Amino acid sequence: MVLMSLGHLSIGQSQTTDDKKKTEFKISSNYNTDLNYYGRVDSLRSSAFFPLIEWWFNESFYINAAPVFVNNAAASFQYAGTVASAGYQFNRNERWIGNIYLVKSFFRESSDLVQSALNAQTGMTLTWLNKIVNVTAGADAKFSGNTDYGATAGLDHIFRHQINHKSVLVIDPSVNVYAGTQQFTKSYLKRTSGFLFLPASEQVVTESAKKLNVLSYEFAAPVIFAAGKLQLLFTPAFVLPQNLLIVEGRPDLSETGEKMFYATVAAKIRF
Repeated sequence: MVLMSLGHLSIGQSQTTDDKKKTEFKISSNYNTDLNYYGRVDSLRSSAFFPLIEWWFNESFYINAAPVFVNNAAASFQYAGTVASAGYQFNRNERWIGNIYLVKSFFRESSDLVQSALNAQTGMTLTWLNKIVNVTAGADAKFSGNTDYGATAGLDHIFRHQINHKSVLVIDPSVNVYAGTQQFTKSYLKRTSGFLFLPASEQVVTESAKKLNVLSYEFAAPVIFAAGKLQLLFTPAFVLPQNLLIVEGRPDLSETGEKMFYATVAAKIRF
């Protein structure tokens, strides 16, 4: 899952350097090969470039923002909107890491991305760190024309190699499961009617959208190389979307999604 989790992205990266500096300003360039939302994609299969600006007021409070530029068969480097987030991270005795966050999106009305149906998202995650496998659980609420509720569970194990006193290599393979309601899909179909879809059959979609279902399984293996104030990141991932909303006989009203590999490449510098 990408775009609506930029706060999580910066959290995980900031922990790898063990830097205790109180205030930090970070800028990164990010490229995602296949934009998706729990494995759901627009019919154009867009990729995206998004510069990310972060401001850490101290070790806990942060804000960030990322303008999103998409590429697909119909557009080249087209501005789709901006995603901004604010949050609070806490660390208890190097055993428990938590993150409370708020994400606000400002997509253009003409945006074709599945994520553009969402206006905001808030939630929290809690991770238990141990030597065998880290365990993460989370819950969130997503706001569009309706309110959707979600839950997350994941396992990961961090492999850390200290190359020298200034550089480190971290690999963090993980498996995650995402669940939630799907009323955002109804908003998406309504907003994009006349372009990617015909007018939505609200009654049929609503009956399925209110159920709490598993939305996707995802396997990822972030690789982070940090040297001084520079970080290079590569995150390959494989997503398996679940419980796609299908309107029988109406593929134009049905969700588009499939098992797929995608990756995010980034370079970040800290000031």
